[in-house]
Amino acid sequence: MIERYQTPEMRVIWSEARKYQVWAEVEMLALEAWEKLGKVPGGTAQRLRQALQQKPIDEAFARRVDQIEAETRHDIVAFTRALTEWTGDSDAARWLHLGLTSTDVVDTAQNLLLVEALGLIEQELDKALVALKNLAVRHKHLPAVGRTHGVHAEPTSFGLRFLAFYAALLRDVGRLKKAREGIRVVMLSGSVGNYAHVEPAVEAWVAQRLGFSIEPASTQVVPRDRHAELMSALAILGANLERIAVELRHLQRTEVLETQEPFGYKQTGSSSMPHKKNPVALENLSGLARLLRSNLQAELENVALWHERDISHSSVERVILPDSTTLAHYMLRRLGRVLEGLVVFEDNIRRNLELTRGLVYSQRVLGLLIEAGMERTTAYEVVQRNALKSWAEGQDFRELLEADPACPLKGEALARAFDPSYFLRHVDTIYARFGL
Repeated sequence: MIERYQTPEMRVIWSEARKYQVWAEVEMLALEAWEKLGKVPGGTAQRLRQALQQKPIDEAFARRVDQIEAETRHDIVAFTRALTEWTGDSDAARWLHLGLTSTDVVDTAQNLLLVEALGLIEQELDKALVALKNLAVRHKHLPAVGRTHGVHAEPTSFGLRFLAFYAALLRDVGRLKKAREGIRVVMLSGSVGNYAHVEPAVEAWVAQRLGFSIEPASTQVVPRDRHAELMSALAILGANLERIAVELRHLQRTEVLETQEPFGYKQTGSSSMPHKKNPVALENLSGLARLLRSNLQAELENVALWHERDISHSSVERVILPDSTTLAHYMLRRLGRVLEGLVVFEDNIRRNLELTRGLVYSQRVLGLLIEAGMERTTAYEVVQRNALKSWAEGQDFRELLEADPACPLKGEALARAFDPSYFLRHVDTIYARFGL
């Protein structure tokens, strides 16, 4: 079912044909290195490259690998045999895989594919950042009620919540870049990682040509803490996307209705209730974030392998690596569309700010009473008594304070406490930290 979430670009990266193209590239680069060392006749790699240019690896090649693998039960053996047939140059192809073990090719190629997939993810992340920045700037000075524990707290800037999301995704950028560098390694060290049958110079040449680093201490596999770091970055990204989705879902509730995800003219919200406009895209993001977190758990289990290597990680990664990069890319693209078309109901934001009849200004009243000379405990008692009465009787908080003889603030002095601009006076300072 993961195919439904694959964009055309991601589908190409995780196709069987692309996998075998990258496997072939690793093999060709290794041959070039052997030629430079004088172990393989000069021009061998070039002959095979030319053959592949005339007859590129495609889905037909992938099907042929499958046919051979049904007999060999070994993917790399099937691949090298298919490549020999495909190029039609058995003399040159006999040097394929010289000194290498399967995971030298598989892990190096997989890392290359992961870097390509991360490139697509980072492109969509950049777009989401632009959309969040635009929303943050557009609503920078719009007063709105802040909520803690789901309950109205104090006025704040409506745009500030989008700035907080922007800051979180900037951290995701850093985590993904670090994870990409961590996975950007070549391993061509042979059957147990000691270069017994392959020269370190071969690995160095392939790394140089790919623009990768060398895995400094491998076994028969690239250590899986690198992959766990990548999956962690994707899982945290998913958690941040869910954070945004959950906030916008809450803001779309009928009783709140401060924002609404885009809804098409012919879109159907419910099969039974024609009036419904449900936050289905945002709910989808919340659900998919759970998959990213569960896939991280699976990759953490892959870190501890037996001795120099076992194969318990392989079946897991064939699923979770394509799936997780696919999901992250899809989630970012879908969130980007929501953010770009997000409907903001400013009248409802203003209405909700006043919904509790001034109670959200209670801390400001408390501060002014203390500044006026009242002891804090007494001031808190005055404010809380009138606040609770406002809750219980539905009366205006400011009017109750005006009528309370124990409250020394009256008229304009009291009105100062109910000005929302006071709560936004440092917003520019916060935005300046981001150059906004």
